[in-house]
Amino acid sequence: MKIAEFGMDTISLAGPLEARLKAIGGAGFNQVMLSARDLVGHPGGLDAAVAAVRASGLRVTGFQVLRDFEGLSGRLHAYKVDVAKSMISMCAALGCKVLLACSSTSTHAASDRKTLARDLRKLAMLALPFGIRIAYEALSWGRTINEFPAAWEVVDLADCPNLGIGLDSFHIFASKTSLDDLDTIDHWKIFLVQLSDFMWQEARTFEERIATARTFRVFPGEGVHSEQLAELVMALDRLGYRGDYSFEVFNDDYQQMPLPTVAERARRSALWLAEDVLQRSTPLPNRVALRGR
Repeated sequence: MKIAEFGMDTISLAGPLEARLKAIGGAGFNQVMLSARDLVGHPGGLDAAVAAVRASGLRVTGFQVLRDFEGLSGRLHAYKVDVAKSMISMCAALGCKVLLACSSTSTHAASDRKTLARDLRKLAMLALPFGIRIAYEALSWGRTINEFPAAWEVVDLADCPNLGIGLDSFHIFASKTSLDDLDTIDHWKIFLVQLSDFMWQEARTFEERIATARTFRVFPGEGVHSEQLAELVMALDRLGYRGDYSFEVFNDDYQQMPLPTVAERARRSALWLAEDVLQRSTPLPNRVALRGR
């Protein structure tokens, strides 16, 4: 019983990596979004973590997250290049093909588009020998790049085959970015889409936005932006996007709930999006019973 297009992020679940992977697979997902902490925080070390992921049978949707890379100079730039190489190495060890990089929040970073594009091109070239693509995501509290149209401008300027963008519904809704701007993006340059909802219409300050993003997102369909989420997914489908959707749900309450309970909530969200929104047939033998339930 597998849900093909959607995956969970380990960040939604508490407990050891193996238990989280088991809960995700047990809920019918065949892919998982991993973070560097999943690997380096494993008591058995990096090799044991990679072995656990491979043994789970789950495909790795993407690996996150490289922060504050672009726009730096001197020793700061050299330091971040070393961090990037380490992230790329771990991503390659997993057999993962997408590394997520978030737009910089650093006050030490340059703001001109050419410099940002130059640095992202360098990052992409570091990843190219490993067959890894870089998904550049606009954080809604980013210093210079804080909406996906701006992220696309920089990616387009960099003009590198393995550099594209990542879209996150939370940041799109938090910054109130128009979905009409999706039409300006080449759909084959969207490397990852992350979905989540939240419980209030808007986060009025950057501080509230950051707190909500890091502690109180909910699964698609559980919050107050269900209609917007449906519009986003349908707009991407019309655009021609056929890639992965990952549930990027940071929630402190979920961290205190049994793993199967949280995974089941994610499963309901995936079925809603696949069957009711996209109206696609999911390979579930008891599909009718699940829909009725």
